[in-house]
Amino acid sequence: MKIVLTNSVGGVGMPGAVAALRAGRPALDVIETGIRPVELEPTVNSVGRGGWPNLLGEVELDACIMDGRTLETGAVGALRGFLHPISVARKVMETLPHVFLVGEGAARFAAECDAETGDNLTAESRAGWEKWLQEHVPEDVRTRWPDVPLADWARLTAVPETAGGTTVFLVKDAAGDIAAGVSTSGWAFKYPGRLGDSPVIGAGCYADNRYGAAACTGMGELTIRAGTARAIVLYMKIGATVQEACHEAAADLRSLRRRYRGGVTIHAIDRDGQPYVISVRHEGEIKYWLWAEGMETPEEKAALIESW
Repeated sequence: MKIVLTNSVGGVGMPGAVAALRAGRPALDVIETGIRPVELEPTVNSVGRGGWPNLLGEVELDACIMDGRTLETGAVGALRGFLHPISVARKVMETLPHVFLVGEGAARFAAECDAETGDNLTAESRAGWEKWLQEHVPEDVRTRWPDVPLADWARLTAVPETAGGTTVFLVKDAAGDIAAGVSTSGWAFKYPGRLGDSPVIGAGCYADNRYGAAACTGMGELTIRAGTARAIVLYMKIGATVQEACHEAAADLRSLRRRYRGGVTIHAIDRDGQPYVISVRHEGEIKYWLWAEGMETPEEKAALIESW
């Protein structure tokens, strides 16, 4: 069974990913093929170009990719000035003895790899940042911005509308190999240098051919604390179904003390490619897009919603 699972807005990236799967491309190629268009789509304000900036007005990008056959992985965090963090993460996995680069080091490595450069701060995302400052920061503080303490303002952004947004692809290819990939611009108007779960292997992304794969969206601070993606795979390892594993992981999240509001959506597939998506503490519908062998086109699905 070949399968793609994504939560991209409007299914962005799905057509290319499905075409790659049908052509027999390996799972890692499908991940990259699917995510790169999302990173370029300026209307997706939670990923790549057009993503919401941090409190300084800078767009910092995070991404991770993992090969379920070898358990190799690569990740980048707080990457600035490059359009495709998912491709840089893959280069980290394939060419370095390390698995995780951040900030200036990630940007230096991206330049060495001739990764495509670009300004990810669009006019719309800049206007959104300026509007947020106008509405929340007093004028006397704005005149000194950003040379002011930022912690109070970071706490002010801790609401569900800003603390989420990641594109997720989980793939099982024709050879039976599984891979996972995530990419995000992270929490809107976050404290500079903040990393969510997306680039943190085992928290926001994990894949293992023997058991399955998982990835998360939403408030990454929670899934970092619970090691959610790895936990789901381990629950499947000890015999849980993909549904049972996701519900166990949701119970883990409920055990966390929370000082800020925010939800988590869990995406998972088992080793046979059976998918399951559950959202904890999100209001309204959470959509994802699914394609499996035998489907003519990707289908829009609704995640199961659970309360805390």
